[in-house]
Amino acid sequence: MSDPNDIAPGPAQDHDDETPMQRALRLKQAALDARPKAPRGGRFQRQQASRVATGNSRPWGQR
Repeated sequence: MSDPNDIAPGPAQDHDDETPMQRALRLKQAALDARPKAPRGGRFQRQQASRVATGNSRPWGQR
């Protein structure tokens, strides 16, 4: 970085050679990553952590 002509590629310069499909996928992934995430550690995760029997996590499968 001692040379003033050495400019690190910015976000606009990184994607010059991508196809339209690659650009669409990159923008879609960025949009999905920006969405709020669901809270972790819900009922299913607690059941798995406590080693509950498999059938108990699926009440609709009981006879």
